[in-house]
Amino acid sequence: MNRLFLRFFALVMLSISVATLAIYASITLFFGDPLDEVAQQQASGQILLLTEYVDQAGPDEWLTRLNKIREITHARLELIPLQSAQAKVVAAKQAQLMRGEVVIDVAGKSFYRRVDLKGERYIGSDEEVIHAQELPINVAPVLKTEALRYIIVALCLLIPIAIWSSTHWRGLQALEKVADEFGAGHLKVRAQTSERDSIYPLAQRMNQMATRIEALLEAQKNLLHSVSHELRTPIARLEFALELLRNAAKNPQLEPRMQAMEADVAELNALVSELLDLGKLDQLDHDAKHNCSEIELSDSLKNCVAGLQHVLAEHQLVMDLATDLGSLRADQRLLMRAVSNLLRNAAKYTSGRIWLVAKRTDSTVEIVLEDDGPGIPAAERERIFEAFYRLDRSRDRNTGGFGLGLAITRKAIAAHGGQIVVQEGQFGGARFIISLPLQAP
Repeated sequence: MNRLFLRFFALVMLSISVATLAIYASITLFFGDPLDEVAQQQASGQILLLTEYVDQAGPDEWLTRLNKIREITHARLELIPLQSAQAKVVAAKQAQLMRGEVVIDVAGKSFYRRVDLKGERYIGSDEEVIHAQELPINVAPVLKTEALRYIIVALCLLIPIAIWSSTHWRGLQALEKVADEFGAGHLKVRAQTSERDSIYPLAQRMNQMATRIEALLEAQKNLLHSVSHELRTPIARLEFALELLRNAAKNPQLEPRMQAMEADVAELNALVSELLDLGKLDQLDHDAKHNCSEIELSDSLKNCVAGLQHVLAEHQLVMDLATDLGSLRADQRLLMRAVSNLLRNAAKYTSGRIWLVAKRTDSTVEIVLEDDGPGIPAAERERIFEAFYRLDRSRDRNTGGFGLGLAITRKAIAAHGGQIVVQEGQFGGARFIISLPLQAP
């Protein structure tokens, strides 16, 4: 049973209950309590004997006829003081009792009626009330009939609603599945609905939106690749021209300038490579999976550190790798690229020491990288993962970087179903925590 139908069910039952109470209150207000009318019909025999037989007797025979009725009927008839009757009758029916009318007590299966209003039956008869008890009053069948009637009405309403909501819910679930797959990067997926479905207009809008987003992303991808490849051509020409210039000109005064030009060309090359890598991670979807395999995490981290000795040589690296790290299903190149970016980043800002810690829990592997540098302000800790965003102190060429390294790192970790967060370290520097699920997504 779906949530949509449950909500309709609750709404319909609440509406029927409110309607029932409103109908009962309206009928009672304008025509009197319908249960009293039913009870009065059921007690009509005793009422008829009282009004047509006992009340027709003269003052001398009134009590005699009342006693005869007591003998022939199963009801128990008693004479009680008016004050006692007023105490037992509800306030809404006090006036009815004082007018000498029959007052029905449905719950007590009885009725009250004054003997008379002027004391004509016997002395003090205007101060006494006939209390008829144990009457054949039973409103349960009537209540059951009314309940059955409302149940039938509810079923007649709920069955069509159930059929409609079931179809509608299946359509919504199909749209939810399409939205989840599209959000996961499967840009080719589309909602398949019939024109007769109630959600058909919504599905069409979603399909149009998906087509537009796919086209925009494809255009962005093509533009990135085109620009990157177009940049590589003049870069290659510059490298070739610099090599010719170096061979042709042996002037020592030009050597520093040519080295600076070569550094610029290398920087452009690195920027193009970073852009291409970022574009590949942006386009990572169901049709372009990363190459996952079982890797020994401890060995991979050690190899990654060994490959960065030229960067880490001037700093003290403290490695604490748990002995039970074991294997992990991941793209080794992509994952180690993320760790490498963090190590390079730590080497730029550390005052001397870097910590690399890895441990395993029941469901995740946690890799922690920390340095004792100036740290990252709390307000900047989320923005540093944005492409081309750099802190003010890293804008100069000495610290370098294009603001793409951490963006690539986050995307690489997300491609493995993991998360990366940055905190203040124990020694005041930056503390990056990578959490990876043991089972690759």
